Amino acid sequence: MKLFRFGPAGAEKPGVMLGDERVDASAFGSDWDEAFFGGDGLSRLAAWVRAEAPRAPRVAAGVRLGPAVARPSKLVCIGLNYRDHARETGAAIPTEPVIFLKATSALAGPDDDLPLPPGAEKLDHEVELALVIGQRAKNVTPEAAPAHVAGYVLHNDYSERGFQKERGGQWTKGKGCDGFAPLGPFLVTPDECPRAGAAVIWLNVNGEPRQKSSTLEMIFDVPTLVSYVSQFMTLLPGDVLSTGTPAGVGMGRQPPLYLRRGDLVEYGIDGLGSARHRIA
Repeated sequence: MKLFRFGPAGAEKPGVMLGDERVDASAFGSDWDEAFFGGDGLSRLAAWVRAEAPRAPRVAAGVRLGPAVARPSKLVCIGLNYRDHARETGAAIPTEPVIFLKATSALAGPDDDLPLPPGAEKLDHEVELALVIGQRAKNVTPEAAPAHVAGYVLHNDYSERGFQKERGGQWTKGKGCDGFAPLGPFLVTPDECPRAGAAVIWLNVNGEPRQKSSTLEMIFDVPTLVSYVSQFMTLLPGDVLSTGTPAGVGMGRQPPLYLRRGDLVEYGIDGLGSARHRIA
């Protein structure tokens, strides 16, 4: 299945794809949140789609799409997880995954404008494959990890490098600004995205290719990451785990090439759709 959310920011409703049609799933009675994922929601939704979706209201093409999942308990990100990205930044290949957290208040829709934060001069893009946890994960093995994944979603880990690198402390200040975590357009269940670990991932700025790679370049794959992170924190249903970005970020250029007001960022991953943001 492909799930989405639609409507004004802060008042989104749940939706599901039926073929190429966007179906309003409000009558299902649940948003795509922790209670949904933790309560066998995907199975219940599949039954609802078979019985009710053919006669449910459709969502017009021009309606805004919101973050593909309702605000999770946490958004966990992995740094330096692509071999080509580590090479371009001159960093050593990590021997263990690099973990940081991103503010859930940074969530945005896949086509929302991205407001440039006051004082931001080094805004960077990071297209990423993210996954959504489907059931509580604590100290799970890599072999058991896939059973804890509800689906995959497109993510852009926007980063303000000046805040991140030059203001002291951890990376958090450069990662959590409003709009810095767009998710979507869809959450795609694993059965519809069997090649998530070998998918083309790309990003363009003003039509110019900036990032193009494959998720095969990941140093630590999805089962390894879910298992590893679950050693340090309990992953709850609906939590988002973003798996890192490939080469081509602005910080890796010589000289660095950062985003400016008016730039158009477009990006996507095979099987997960695409997104676009104007830097406002």
